[in-house]
Amino acid sequence: MASANKKKNGLGKGVNVLFNDSPDELLSVLESEPDKSGRNLLPIIDIEPNKDQPRKDFDEDKLAALAESIKEHGVISPILVTPGKGGTYKIVAGERRWRASKLAGLKEIPCIIKELNAQELSELAMVENLQRDDLNPIEESEGYRYLMERFSLTQEEIAKKIGKSRSAIANALRLNNLCPEVKNLLKDDKLSQGHARALLTLDSEAQLAIAERIIQDGLNVRQTEAIVQNYGSEKTRPQKKTVNPMMQKYYKDVENNLSSQFGTKVRICEGSKKGRIEIEYYSKDDLERILFELRK
Repeated sequence: MASANKKKNGLGKGVNVLFNDSPDELLSVLESEPDKSGRNLLPIIDIEPNKDQPRKDFDEDKLAALAESIKEHGVISPILVTPGKGGTYKIVAGERRWRASKLAGLKEIPCIIKELNAQELSELAMVENLQRDDLNPIEESEGYRYLMERFSLTQEEIAKKIGKSRSAIANALRLNNLCPEVKNLLKDDKLSQGHARALLTLDSEAQLAIAERIIQDGLNVRQTEAIVQNYGSEKTRPQKKTVNPMMQKYYKDVENNLSSQFGTKVRICEGSKKGRIEIEYYSKDDLERILFELRK
């Protein structure tokens, strides 16, 4: 590790050592090189979670299952902690194991103790959760934002430390622009990230309205993108000149008849001298179906 200590990136000795190579090696490095205090059995009551750790939600059923496993086999992998105030320790990695151990009635838990500063603690907690695929998309997005705001890191720096591309970090950060209600739907796995990204160009009211339609109608991402695109074009389309109410009714009836015939949304767009008919389709198969109807 001597060569690793020579590399500087302005983030402290601990992070230089831990991030010198691939982030995929993070946990093995931590466990193979504990501080002088090494591996310890610490009282669970002396250990507290890290309030700034990115993971906020813990599945109660999975915790209960892990607690049963711990009752039978014990804690196989030590948790990682750093010294806190007044003889306490703060969790860096392993909060789920700590919670399950409490449920299992354990009084002590095996730990690896590392001296870490606030930035190192936040970065390692983020990487550990990402490695274990424990974060939902919103937790990941908010975690990156926290690193940027708290420690003035750029997207490029975060990407290097986390082991992802800068574009992946940027796409994750964009999810912070969703309204709270849609964020909750994404957290609860009722929307995919693809659905959520399609809604980002809309205001909060429209995001929620279309999100509810996605769930109700079982729309896929491509269908959602088409709806969002049409929503935007309708919002920005110049106001039409006053049209004869009878003609408006006629166009509406034609749209409804065509929509019923083709099984998809049909729109008549009237111009000053000419117009066009728009027929929506959501896949190649859907297009073939509509073309078949037209040939009849």
